[in-house]
Amino acid sequence: MKGTVKKLIRDRGFGFITAEDGNEVFFHRSDLVEADFDAMEEGASVEFEMGTGAKGPRAMKVTVV
Repeated sequence: MKGTVKKLIRDRGFGFITAEDGNEVFFHRSDLVEADFDAMEEGASVEFEMGTGAKGPRAMKVTVV
């Protein structure tokens, strides 16, 4: 799937992506592939796979495009 980084919570190491279908999806810094969480910007375009975390939908294998 494709989406855009909506919000980053840097001090806690996670953020949210707005998927192309309009849904908001959680991601953790450990879900990033070849990307530096600390250098990531809100509004960045990403691709990811949908997965399920402890609290619901979760973006996995997140790559910046």
